[in-house]
Amino acid sequence: MVELKGDERIDYLLNDQRRQIIQSPTVFAFSVDAVLLAHFTYLPIKRGRVLDLCTGNGVIPLFLTKRSQAEMVGVEIQERLYDMAVRNVQLNKLTDQIDMIHGDLREETRRFNQTFDVVTCNPPYFKTEEPNKRNQNEHLTIARHEVYCDLNDVLKACSRSVKSGGKVSMVHRPNRLSEIITIAKSYKLEVKRLKFVYPKRHKEANILLVEFAKDGQPDLKVEPPLYIHEENGDYTKEMTKILYGEEGSSAHG
Repeated sequence: MVELKGDERIDYLLNDQRRQIIQSPTVFAFSVDAVLLAHFTYLPIKRGRVLDLCTGNGVIPLFLTKRSQAEMVGVEIQERLYDMAVRNVQLNKLTDQIDMIHGDLREETRRFNQTFDVVTCNPPYFKTEEPNKRNQNEHLTIARHEVYCDLNDVLKACSRSVKSGGKVSMVHRPNRLSEIITIAKSYKLEVKRLKFVYPKRHKEANILLVEFAKDGQPDLKVEPPLYIHEENGDYTKEMTKILYGEEGSSAHG
């Protein structure tokens, strides 16, 4: 049994009765963004290498192991979150498939040298604000605001790590799309798929899912929109299936 620290708890990974996850309300608990990114991501089923940057407590690799046997590596800069990620790998007996690295993605990716088939990232969304405007919780501030890495750092690290022809998938905010495309092109990442996620119909999109191909040709597909909630607040059928149904619709051989 792994050790729990502070206000940590063990949850099941949604309806998965085999995978569990250590979370903390004050340090890190995964959000719907992570679920959507894991579902959206192209994956090799049998072989390959997958890198997850800004891995937090390791939630995205845990989701991805449900539909891929590929070797996975997570990188997390916050020691407290890295420690949770390591224990999550141990808790789920996935030490043979997932390796966690404590470090800065700007430095760690220098040594990867384009060895990954797929790179995923759920980066900080918000430009750094004045310290008095940030969340008072340091862990949440670093996860959400561009304190240690900005969009340029993230896309540079992704490009540096992924093979030519490999895929990069990222979740972000729609208001940064123009910036994302411009910076990505500078690192030879071509946008191939976009999906906009809406809290409800008739609301503006608040989540962006984007897939790039390294050295790819311009050929962009905009997928059908995803609505998270019905007007009455219930999850839509599509969102319910993503959260609680079988994953695998995005898997490729």
